[in-house]
Amino acid sequence: MFDWKEIGSCFMVLFAVIDIIGSIPIIVKIKNTSGNIQPITTTLVSFLLMVVFLFLGERFLYLFGVDVNSFAVAGSFILFFIAMEMVLGIKIFKQKEGTEGAASIVPLAFPIIAGAGTFSTLISLGAEYDRINILAAIALNMLPIFIVLKLTNRIERALGVAGINVVEKIFGIILLAIAVKLFSNNIQHLLG
Repeated sequence: MFDWKEIGSCFMVLFAVIDIIGSIPIIVKIKNTSGNIQPITTTLVSFLLMVVFLFLGERFLYLFGVDVNSFAVAGSFILFFIAMEMVLGIKIFKQKEGTEGAASIVPLAFPIIAGAGTFSTLISLGAEYDRINILAAIALNMLPIFIVLKLTNRIERALGVAGINVVEKIFGIILLAIAVKLFSNNIQHLLG
């Protein structure tokens, strides 16, 4: 049954974890590297990944003998390398010929928007809230995601090259810290 209080709580938790506003420098970097991002595709794929993981995530990981903590550690490595690209100005992820549009899905929809942190959060929310309310919160989170993706060019123009470089370095360090935290929080469960 719909409960607006639960929907609001789930929305805020997911909005903080997805952190689409904080991801703007990453989105700009991906757009500049791949040449193009597709806001509708990215938003829909992110939505579908979150919904599938909400209902089938733990079972899907179990099929492969992977627990949520191992999944989160793997996701932390991807975030770590993206952060290293941002901070050091190096290129680690190479785009294959003819796969320019793929950046809208990997790494943007997964793991930047719908990644290990989001999936772990969905599992935690599923233990506490009704799934229909979590589903509504996921759907509501797609609106700010789509808006930010759609306005990427305007945001980039407003900040300028120097502004983007500064923000990219700052958020690269923050993303690096998030990757380290995600790694350290989950490696403890794996080791002990």
